[in-house]
This record gives sequence, C-alpha cells and structure tokens, in this order.
Amino acid sequence: MLNSNFKHNQMRNLKYILIIFCLINLSCNKEYLERFPLDSPSDETFLSNESELDMAIAGAYNSLWYHPTGVVLPFAITLDYASDIGWERNTNTLQALGLGLGNSDNDFTGGFWTAFYKGIGRCNSILAKSESLKDIIPEQKFKQRMAEVRFLRAFYYFYLNELYGGVPLITSVVPLSEAKIARSSKDEITDFIFSELDAAIPFLLAETNQSNKGRANIGAALALKSRAALYNKRWKVAADAANELIKLKNYSLHPKFDELFSYAGENSREIIFAVQYLTGLQEHPIPNQFYSRLAKGTSNKIPVQSLIDSYECTDGLSIDKSPLFNPLQPFKNRDPRLNYTVVLPQTRFINYMFETHSDSLMTWDYNTIPAKRVSNTDVTNAFATFSGYLWRKYADIADMNDRSSDLNTILFRYAEVLLNYAEAKVELNEIDQSVYDAINQVRQRPSVNMPPITAGKTQAQLRSVIRKERKYEFPAEGLRLFDIRRWNIAHDVMPGKLLGRVRNAFLTNAPVIDDNGTPHYEGVTNSNQMRVIETRLYNKERDYLWPIPRLEIEVNPLLTQNPGY
Repeated sequence: MLNSNFKHNQMRNLKYILIIFCLINLSCNKEYLERFPLDSPSDETFLSNESELDMAIAGAYNSLWYHPTGVVLPFAITLDYASDIGWERNTNTLQALGLGLGNSDNDFTGGFWTAFYKGIGRCNSILAKSESLKDIIPEQKFKQRMAEVRFLRAFYYFYLNELYGGVPLITSVVPLSEAKIARSSKDEITDFIFSELDAAIPFLLAETNQSNKGRANIGAALALKSRAALYNKRWKVAADAANELIKLKNYSLHPKFDELFSYAGENSREIIFAVQYLTGLQEHPIPNQFYSRLAKGTSNKIPVQSLIDSYECTDGLSIDKSPLFNPLQPFKNRDPRLNYTVVLPQTRFINYMFETHSDSLMTWDYNTIPAKRVSNTDVTNAFATFSGYLWRKYADIADMNDRSSDLNTILFRYAEVLLNYAEAKVELNEIDQSVYDAINQVRQRPSVNMPPITAGKTQAQLRSVIRKERKYEFPAEGLRLFDIRRWNIAHDVMPGKLLGRVRNAFLTNAPVIDDNGTPHYEGVTNSNQMRVIETRLYNKERDYLWPIPRLEIEVNPLLTQNPGY
C-alpha cells in the first residue's frame, strides 16, 4: 500500500469524501453550502489544503490501476497478448489486435489513450493549482508530492509515446475552446519525459518502506528514464540512468526467481515500482484467467510454443545446438526460468498435475491426502489452454479459493535495469567487464544459475545474447511488445501461424533458433501436427504503431492519424 490512508482514499468516490470533509471541517457553514454544490467538488475551492492535495494525488495515481475493457487484467501485462509470445482467447479487441486487425475503433487501444490522458489531466490540474499550497504544507512534503506528480505525468506520456508515436503534449489545464492541439514528435515527447524526471528526481523519496510503499521514488524515476531512453535509442542516457540506479545500491536481484511473482516476493529488494492491490479495495482477476481448468480457471491468457522453444538448455546452448536437448523429454535440462514462467505439461500447478496430452483423460489431484485420480478437464474441456501451456507468473496458489487476487503487479524491477545498462553499452560499442557483469548477474541468480556469458564477444553477438535474455526473463510482464517493435523484428515474428503443442506427442526434433531467439519450424518433421491457434497478419507499414482513436481525430482536426488507419 502507498500507506493505508492513501490507498483507502484513492479508491473512495471523491464526491463523498468531499461531502464528509465539508461537514467536519467547515461546520456546515451556511454561506459555503449555499455557494458551492455538495454533489461534486468545486473547481474554485478544491485543492486548498493538505488533505485535498493528498486526495488529488491519489487520483493522479489512479490510472496505474487501469484494467482495459473486456480484458480486465492490469494494463501493463496485457500487452504481451499483442506480441509473439502470448494469446488472448476471448473474442475481443485485444485478440483482434494480435491478429493484425486493429483499427481506430478498437476499444483496447483506445482505452489506453483515454486512461493515460485522464491521468495526465489530473497531474496537470494539481501542478496548476498547487502553488497556493506552498505556504501551508511543509516544504519537504510539498516538493516530494509535486515530484511524484511529475513522475506520473512522465510515466503516462511514456506509454502514449511508445504505443502511438508522438502525441499531443499537454502540460496545463486546457479549456475546451483551446483543446485542439497537434501531435508533438516522438523525440519531443521523449525529451519532455527526461525533463520531467530530471526535475522530479532531487525531491523524490530515496527509498520506500511499508508506510509509503507504492509511492514513486528515485529508483522508479531512474528506471523509467533508462527504459524510455533505451526504447528511443538514446543509448548514453539509458546507460547513465541505469548506472546511477545501480550505484544507489538500494536494489538487488531476488535469489528465488519464482517468488518474485507471488505474495512471498512482494517486499523483494528487486522490485523498484509496483502497482499496489488490496483485497476489498482493488483486485484483479489473474487467477481466473491464468489458472488451469482443473483449478477452476478459464485458461484464456496463455503462452505459445515459440516462447517455450526459445529457452536454452542448462549448458547455455539453444535447443537446436545443445547435446542436452532430448525431444522425448523436451523440458528436461532447460533454463530454470522456463518452468518458473510457464506451466509445463507433467508439472504440478495449483495442487493438480497439469497435463495436456490428448490421451491423458485422468490426472492427479493433490488437494487430498493421499492424492487421488480425477477427470482431466485440461484435456476434455473445449476451452482449456489452446497451446498446451499456462502462465505460472502471478498465479499464486494462495488465491485458489477465489477468482480474484490482490497480488501486486510489477512495473519496474532491478533485472530490467541491469539488462538496460548492458544493452545501451553494447549499442554504444562500449563493451567492458561491466556489460558482462550486468548480464551474468541476471543469468546467475541462485535459482537460475545459467552459465555465464564469457568475454570476447562481438557487438553483434552480445546484441543477440541480450535480446534472448530479455525474452527468457520478462514474459508475462508486458515488455515483449515494446522489444519486438524497437528491434524492428515485429514484422518477422508476428505474422503467420501462432502455434501450440502437438496434442499427443512432442516435436520430433528441435526447431532452428535464430539470433533473436525465434524458433523456425520448417525442418521439424512433425510440425504439421502442431495446433494452429490462429493465423496472424502484420502490416509492416502500419502495425508498429497503434491507431489514434477515431473519435479523437473527429473532434480535433489538428490531430493526424497514424499511417494505414
């Protein structure tokens, strides 16, 4: 929680809070009650004291809890289902986006625009009205709160900029009569993000603890700056911001990779910034959508075969090159992150043996002692996982008796910062021991312990290493869509058949794995038996950006549409 009062306030309906505030603090002053309405906050009086500022900032944070319409998962992690590693089973506008059928009426893409501009508008309003509070709020608190608002504004602009390209840059409260604003360029928005973060960093909290958990701090701002710079090829800015965060020594890799995405890992020093959830106030339905059919889930957000085959063997070689890879036991001797990330056939999940071989009509139920055999609905149910796999990240067994969860979702963690640093240094061709150290810290956390990357690699070789490493490390966290766009490989990895496992066997031989970690199945002798989940389109000239919502174009003649929409 940000703290109990902060989280409580941000989830309450603002108008009722203000009614209570008026009744208690104004003693029902007759003149006040006659002049200003009680059924909504007055623009003339709101944000006049410390309590109202806290409420307003709670509102500015509120867009972090955005759950897209029809998908209802935390916004950040939904983006993997518009990428090459995941699939959305529900027939909705996110599935259409993955198929390559996005348009300007798509409510999944349009919802991001609305949610984040709403957050920006709240930030702008606070910054416009806050000067009058300088003399009545302690200086340190005032500067810290304004820094948080500027961080949030930068964060929301980051998502808009990366998803749509350059967008209208609005930094003040704009009257409706002046609301027709043209798009700024992507570079201009990036520069604005940097300026906001640079202004915020000196005043943000150095660290957060249980009393202020969830507030933006210096680490979050540096992580955002590093990510925004990396995505926009500002290599030196990215490397410097990541290095500054590393030097803080406030963060470290969590020893148990799988714990990071469970309740046991919520207070990990690896987590830099996470969206805070709390039962009864704000929850999400990850258990319902990630759990197996046996565990009373719907299995409708899933990983696909090409992700599974990307992971290396424990000797550090891809499955098409490693002598450790056995097609008859394809999940043996693999990078441990595969099993920590994905629910693999013949592994235990939410107290059941998960199996998707079409002949496995019975499986084991471990909810009783001794375990008993039960009908395997992960095979017999028509809407069980279409790929043969499920997500293990964020699917905590503690939520097994509920269809919702208050498990926090991570926006920034230390492993990303280390890989940001390594990638930026490689792209600068400033390859030194610090690059290898950053990569190997991630590969060799105790629960992963993959072989280190040895010195002497070329720039191209290290670029390949880092791209693969990000694919192993971050699935189900919402970073893959950005990666395949910025590396300019989306048009290679997105179109064509999206594949699941062979229903009653494994692949007879390994696919060829390319330098980006992408499997190619042309040489696999039984590849024609793989399940075709869907066949996707991808327009290279259009689909690297989302469409501006049609309504926005209609009401703002200065707003130009992205190509192809």
